[in-house]
Amino acid sequence: MAETQDAAALGPLEMLRWAWTQLTKMNTALFLLLMLAVAAVPGSVFPQRIQDPAKVNDYIKAHETWGPIADKLQLFDVFSSVWFASIYILLFISLIGCVIPRALKHFRSMRSAPARTPKNFNRLPQHRTLMIPLGEGTEGLTAQQAIEDAAAILRKRRYRVEIRQEADAVNVAAERGYLRELGNILFHLAMMGVLVAVAVGSLFGYSGQKIVAEDETFVNSLMSYDSFSPGTNYNPDWLVPYAATMDTMTVEYDRQKGSPTYGDDIDYSAEFTLTDSKGESRQQTLKVNEPIYFEGTSIYLLGNGYAPVIKISNDDGTVAFEGPVVGLPAGKSYLSSVVLKVPDASPDQLGFVGMFLPTGERTTGAAPTSIDSDLYNPMLVLQSYTGDLGLDKGAPQNVYVLDLESLTGLNTMAQGNGIVLDASNTKATMPDGHGTVEFLGVKRYAGLEIRSDPGRPLALASFILLFAGLIISLFVARRRVWVRARETGEGAERALTVEYALLARGEDPRLSLEADKLTDLLAERWGLEFDEA
Repeated sequence: MAETQDAAALGPLEMLRWAWTQLTKMNTALFLLLMLAVAAVPGSVFPQRIQDPAKVNDYIKAHETWGPIADKLQLFDVFSSVWFASIYILLFISLIGCVIPRALKHFRSMRSAPARTPKNFNRLPQHRTLMIPLGEGTEGLTAQQAIEDAAAILRKRRYRVEIRQEADAVNVAAERGYLRELGNILFHLAMMGVLVAVAVGSLFGYSGQKIVAEDETFVNSLMSYDSFSPGTNYNPDWLVPYAATMDTMTVEYDRQKGSPTYGDDIDYSAEFTLTDSKGESRQQTLKVNEPIYFEGTSIYLLGNGYAPVIKISNDDGTVAFEGPVVGLPAGKSYLSSVVLKVPDASPDQLGFVGMFLPTGERTTGAAPTSIDSDLYNPMLVLQSYTGDLGLDKGAPQNVYVLDLESLTGLNTMAQGNGIVLDASNTKATMPDGHGTVEFLGVKRYAGLEIRSDPGRPLALASFILLFAGLIISLFVARRRVWVRARETGEGAERALTVEYALLARGEDPRLSLEADKLTDLLAERWGLEFDEA
């Protein structure tokens, strides 16, 4: 019985070499790509601290046991977590380890001679033999001349050729389609470019939202945003100081009678005056799916609505608030909910909740409603409250929600003294000396999203190269051709036997067509008609 001997244990260097080999396999790169997609899922399931810290705190408070555990696992900071970054970096290293050796090997292959000529052409997928009698009309045709003719034809068809001498024959080896492998390498390099672009965008980009009413100016500073989501390493001090003033908002409505969407807005756009950091201004139109690119940012139009202009005056005539109040569309025909908090009111703070109706209609015994999205009969319906708004405590509040717990109703629908203002009745007096509320008019507003993604140019270039590499790898065929010629027979039976065979690297359904084309070109070159054996 033969003795068996265990293999020697791998040392540290061998273990590193083995780990590098496993990491740089293509199936490892694909597995890491799948892991990266799975690792991104918690980012859409759990609230992220970089986007909404208050929501994260609320989640942890609501889940006393699981919340702290999830926080330690960095589920609220997924895209800056250690485990997500580890997968990302491993994927990047794996792609580099796959692509660079492959590119070097392909470069050496391009500079090397075509593959050696096989001895038996019959084993190749496409094999043809041409028998050319040597006599009148073909006296000057020799094996060497035939191979030189074949080499010239193959060169014109963009093959790289090499003529070789055998013991009893002469042959030419040809190869083309190196661009196919170059396309594969370009595809993978472009994937690396996409990864770099995503990393740059997530680290040094930002996005923010802002609602801007007509004649209102948005200044690109942190305090001007309604919400702001910076990249992991982005510093708000890097914001480019520019201004964008919305001059007008134009809305087009469906006025086709009988249409199920009659009265709905079908298109809208906003005219902006943009002032750059140097003080130079220009006009530009912002439309849906047609963003404005300005000072390194992209400004997108997300929506539109109405902002009734409201004036709150104290009993002594001083103005506590005056300006447009954003209404959130809460129903059909742009019926919008309105919330207004007035901490400077006297003698007590005031809060208002209600509705704005673009085309208000009042029916006896029913609540007012809007029957059209356009401003045919603007109507403002409000309920007023007094008390402590809780703004002095420093805790963040939702500006679109009024907490009624610590407030006392002044004008409410339940008491039958709700405030209803329109073109014929623009002013109402609140009870107990709390002043007046006045409906001054209506402005339209635009919901904007401002994004800065420094990785976008690289991502665009990478996607173009990725697509180009994919097209090249799909439609460029890698082919090898060998042609062998030898003279046979003597005297009147002398003939030239020309054999040629074709081989494709990978699937190539057009290989037989290439063989037919080569036959036709050889016949045309020699000006002969011959039988194909």
